[in-house]
Amino acid sequence: MKTLIVYHSEHHMNTEKVARVLAEVLNAELVKAIDLELDSVKEYDLIGFGSGVFWGKHHENILRVADILPHFSGKKTFVFSTSGADAISRGYHDVLKSKLALKGFEIVGEWNCLGFDTAISAEGINQGRPNDDDLRRVREFALSLLRGVLQTKE
Repeated sequence: MKTLIVYHSEHHMNTEKVARVLAEVLNAELVKAIDLELDSVKEYDLIGFGSGVFWGKHHENILRVADILPHFSGKKTFVFSTSGADAISRGYHDVLKSKLALKGFEIVGEWNCLGFDTAISAEGINQGRPNDDDLRRVREFALSLLRGVLQTKE
């Protein structure tokens, strides 16, 4: 299974830490959103898209990529993020998931963890996040993706 992870990480590099763990476990190619060659996407079986959450949604670079992607019927994808608050329960992934679904992607998972965030105050919140426990959980998420995607291929 050929896997690609497209990400944007800014300020504290929280999302890059998560993206690197995902890439390691999934044996994936890792590419920054601004460096993505759109034609290359068709070569991958599973594609992850992630960034920090900025005011309730993924970074504009990730959303822009989703907007300009060609239509891919049945291509598998997952979304991930780091954020100051729980992004999944608050619906912060919904905009990106909707854009990907409109492009024909099948969303097979989503993951979020708290990340160090200085948007509201200079001292920030969630200092030290993502931490070792967060990165252990992202490894577990990646392994669950592998099991799920490989089972659907059989």
